[in-house]
Amino acid sequence: MERRTFMALVSGGLLAAPLAAAAQQPARVARIGYLVSGSLESPEARASLDAFRQGLREQGYVEGQNLLIEYREADGKLERLPGLALKLARLKPDLIVAGATPAARAAKQATTTIPIVAPSMGDPVRDGLVVSLARPGANLTGSTFLGPELVPKRLELLKEALPKVSRVAVLWHPRAFGERTMKDMWTEIEAAVRTLAVQLQPAQVEGPDELDHTFTATGRGRPEALFTFPSTMLFSQRRRIVALAAKHRLPSMFNAREYVELGGLMGYGASISDLARRAAIYVDKILKGAKPGDLPIEQPTKFEFAVNLKTAKALGLTIPPSLLSRADEVIQ
Repeated sequence: MERRTFMALVSGGLLAAPLAAAAQQPARVARIGYLVSGSLESPEARASLDAFRQGLREQGYVEGQNLLIEYREADGKLERLPGLALKLARLKPDLIVAGATPAARAAKQATTTIPIVAPSMGDPVRDGLVVSLARPGANLTGSTFLGPELVPKRLELLKEALPKVSRVAVLWHPRAFGERTMKDMWTEIEAAVRTLAVQLQPAQVEGPDELDHTFTATGRGRPEALFTFPSTMLFSQRRRIVALAAKHRLPSMFNAREYVELGGLMGYGASISDLARRAAIYVDKILKGAKPGDLPIEQPTKFEFAVNLKTAKALGLTIPPSLLSRADEVIQ
């Protein structure tokens, strides 16, 4: 009798209804913060954001369905980052994605509990953001684009392309990273200079408003080429920088392919878009319960060397075929 009653309940749907209702419960909607130094309205920032969204889709997240993103942008004014990070932290999101080192530093100062994923850091150990690459500790993880380590390689490529170059202007932003990381960049490039017979001409710039003046002042020293250190601010201003390099007829070596697409002569570095896309993997792991301090800092696996032959022709330069054969992208 008891068995018949149970089967009747099942066939009548009295047990099936609660099960169906449970199955129809809406999935939890994750909420994350997204903090960047630049402007999300600029084409320069859209590529990284689009790559990040692509990565989220690959992990099964669709914005507006099972994921909400709170965006905050500093519009190139780094002094705004701490306040923006605090406002994000007060919303108590599941985690914060901090675009690069300045944003990561601000987010880490704003919260010690909310997980932080930083897709594009220069040297997170020397900048004091993590304890080690293998075990970051605390509440921050992400990836590095190998800031200081790739500086000598770029100078070597520049010298190979322009063997007669002897004086190179170095465009750099002192606040791009921590003091130790910036010092390491100078140490690396100065070591390379000794073997490449190149003289450096520092060209310091604190913010976007100084770019025109810096290029004009630098031109008085008659540099034969331009070299840029990595910087979130400089990257966000790459369209202007490329235009200024063309105006002053300076062959240029940059730290990312994106400069070359806008008319820069050459660029070599980790793929920024790939780092942004892969950040979604860590977002997914953290949303599923992983602790950021246990997730190793990723190092880039995809590097890009790009050459713009249109720019070379405009400058009256011939890029050696041996160099072009090694390029991942050649813009004709």
